Amino acid sequence: MSKYELAVVVSAKLEDDARAEVIEKVKALVTRFGGNITDVDEWGKKRLAYEIQKMKEAYYYFIHFESETTTPGEIEERIRIMDGVIRYLCVKQEA
Repeated sequence: MSKYELAVVVSAKLEDDARAEVIEKVKALVTRFGGNITDVDEWGKKRLAYEIQKMKEAYYYFIHFESETTTPGEIEERIRIMDGVIRYLCVKQEA
């Protein structure tokens, strides 16, 4: 099992309930593909480095999990088409 960090940038145009629902869907994807979530770090609303879809701010979430090496690819494949997620990045953490 390897440790991963999944950064998810969620649209600031979403209401609180919709934003929470997006993060719950992402967490469900992680567990669905055999991942074990260890921590969810919410950074809140931050200014983007550059404008994305005419937005200057977005909400940042960092989900730490442990899983097999095939899991991040499966998760990214599905996050790519999720509404509300404007950017994502999954990286393997050093042991």
